[in-house]
Amino acid sequence: MITASSALSGTSIWYFTRATAVVGFVLMTISFAIGLASTQRVRDSRYWPRFATQHLHRNLAVLSFAFVLLHIVSTLADTYVHVGWWSFVVPFVAGYKPVWVALGTLAFDAVVLVIVTSLLRDRLPYRLWRTTHWAAYALWPMAFGHFLMTGTDASHGRWGLYLDVGALALLVVATAARWITRDRDRGLAALPRAVAFR
Repeated sequence: MITASSALSGTSIWYFTRATAVVGFVLMTISFAIGLASTQRVRDSRYWPRFATQHLHRNLAVLSFAFVLLHIVSTLADTYVHVGWWSFVVPFVAGYKPVWVALGTLAFDAVVLVIVTSLLRDRLPYRLWRTTHWAAYALWPMAFGHFLMTGTDASHGRWGLYLDVGALALLVVATAARWITRDRDRGLAALPRAVAFR
């Protein structure tokens, strides 16, 4: 008879840890790309209003965080690599690939900060929330390095490497979309109102 403990041990827990890492990283990347591309400078659309984009961005970020938590719990339960619970809060103390695990730790600390302040956005001064939200620009590169170098899927040149490259390409496109939109909106702002919104 297969028990719950035996089902979540050995190879099963290893695959679960990998899966939650991949899903969490993908959702984080999509959320970051949406947040990067759709700023206050982007005008509303009749077919897709800005509030819908903002809700999608936030919901994907929270869902990504849930998968990251599952990844942390399953990593703690995995007996193949012992990293210790403190390494998920304090960087550079893990016994396994300390530098690359530390990037994951710092990314986790940053995502907690961003999500908590976003949930409290209505109660915080806008400038404080905005400054804290800039932590996301450091969060994703750290998660990228952690995913690239810590796990076997990317660090050994397997399909995870292509996933990393695809994620990076998505953010390049999102950054280009943001800058193009900003330049376009600046140009429209310089025109007389009757011309700009004809």
